[in-house]
Amino acid sequence: MLKIFPLLLALCASLPASAQEASAYASVASFKGVHFTGWAAGSTKARRRFIAAMKGAGFNAVVIALKDYDGHMFVRDVPLAMKTGAYTNAIPDLPLAVRDFEEAGIYTIARIAIFKDDHLARARPDLAVHFPDGRIWANDKGTAWVDPYKKEIWDYAIDIASRAVAAGFDEIQFDYIRFPSDGKTRQCRYSRADHSPATAAAALRELLTLAGTRLKPLGVKLSVDTFGLTTSVADGMGIGQTFEQMADLVDFISPMMYPSHYARGEYGLKHPNSAPYETIHRGIKDALERLGPRPGALRPYLQDFSMGVRYTPAHVRSQILAAEELGVRGWILWNAQNHYSWSAIESGPVLKLPPAPPKQPKKPKPAPVTSTDTPKANDQEKQ
Repeated sequence: MLKIFPLLLALCASLPASAQEASAYASVASFKGVHFTGWAAGSTKARRRFIAAMKGAGFNAVVIALKDYDGHMFVRDVPLAMKTGAYTNAIPDLPLAVRDFEEAGIYTIARIAIFKDDHLARARPDLAVHFPDGRIWANDKGTAWVDPYKKEIWDYAIDIASRAVAAGFDEIQFDYIRFPSDGKTRQCRYSRADHSPATAAAALRELLTLAGTRLKPLGVKLSVDTFGLTTSVADGMGIGQTFEQMADLVDFISPMMYPSHYARGEYGLKHPNSAPYETIHRGIKDALERLGPRPGALRPYLQDFSMGVRYTPAHVRSQILAAEELGVRGWILWNAQNHYSWSAIESGPVLKLPPAPPKQPKKPKPAPVTSTDTPKANDQEKQ
């Protein structure tokens, strides 16, 4: 072994610069990532345009959705997907898609949503979460979930992941690895009659242990997505996501720290969505305290979309600043339409969001119009 190691060093040194970069980036903590939809990844033209934008702006990691919460997935020859009709040919040549990113020196992450799966729940009701009367349970938007205790679903997720590894992905990222959180969750009935927050958390840890046993020997890294607030609470939020315990079983943990998703008053902030720097700074500070000796495992998702507040590159930059001030060099931007604020990092220092201008006092309402001759002017004023 001692004789082989210098030989490996010599081989690495002899590689061209681009190949050396491709062999080294997996060990670099400074991930600047973006999420890319599977449908867009399947288009050669869109993919290569996206890669050019990423490289021009300094991004070096991409998350590609291979299975979304509607249950449709884009990996061939997975038996359960073929039987239920879940497979969609959105990425006709998955190895080629991965290779395009790899040749550009971009680290590739396959995102697989697990338990929020409307298609599978309806195609296989025996795998679904149910109401007490036996009907398939669905949240307030009508989306059904599959039962996180069912090990057939664990095997399904790992089966998809193993094929993603064969296609060349560097990392597998499990999303929706949790129990339902919205809707009439007290009416959820699972295959375990003794369901509790403790059994939920234990099931997710068992799944991650199994995934590690099967996938790590293939040379791939593992990560999980969690609710943003899991960095600051210790009870698993009733959905089984115990932050540090899950982090111990994977290479990276990615809390979805979108300021728009924090309730008013959280962290003592009147409106977290309008305070992206403060929200991210507080959440990351809590996460680092809980991760202890493994700060490099933290790689949060940050918000690059508008929901309630119009987000600009300055809003995105302020989140990145909050992370980097605390030593977190790895993060992923999320935008469901792939429309990213490339200018947020492509040039110049990362700056804090400037303070919002003071609110102007409201103008007094005009006296009501009693004449029938002048209502149009007032109608225009309201528009």
